[in-house]
Amino acid sequence: MTAKPYNPDPHAHPGLHLIALFEASKGLLAVLAATGLEILGPLPLQGAISHLIRRFNLDPDHGALPSLLKMISPDAVHMAAAGIFAYGLLHVVEAWGLWRAKAWASWLGCLSAALYLPFDIYAIVRHPGWASWSVLAVNLLVIAVLARDLVRRKPRR
Repeated sequence: MTAKPYNPDPHAHPGLHLIALFEASKGLLAVLAATGLEILGPLPLQGAISHLIRRFNLDPDHGALPSLLKMISPDAVHMAAAGIFAYGLLHVVEAWGLWRAKAWASWLGCLSAALYLPFDIYAIVRHPGWASWSVLAVNLLVIAVLARDLVRRKPRR
């Protein structure tokens, strides 16, 4: 059985295009979130967390939410926004590369999707259900499509 030679035409890879659209949407949402975080600043976050503490009658001095509330400052918001922006920009660049069927983008996508696998498995153990299994299935499908693309690029002997 002989394999088809790799087609360098980016339009011959609909799977890559679908993943590129998915990555672009994740990246654009992250960039929008970072922008919103910068525009709004720490006050709305502090207000929302204070509301949650009051709403659920939590101890205002101990626990995860009060600790988070104490950590929110303008500097922390700037750092979080910068990290979210970098994450979004990375996904937008990856999406561009996948749309153009670049090998480096397939490598980047494969590695970044694989980094999520331990968290996906942890989510299944902690919260078994269709949502956790669906996220794992999507990540495994992305890895399979990108790995297949990389294998097809190898020259045949």
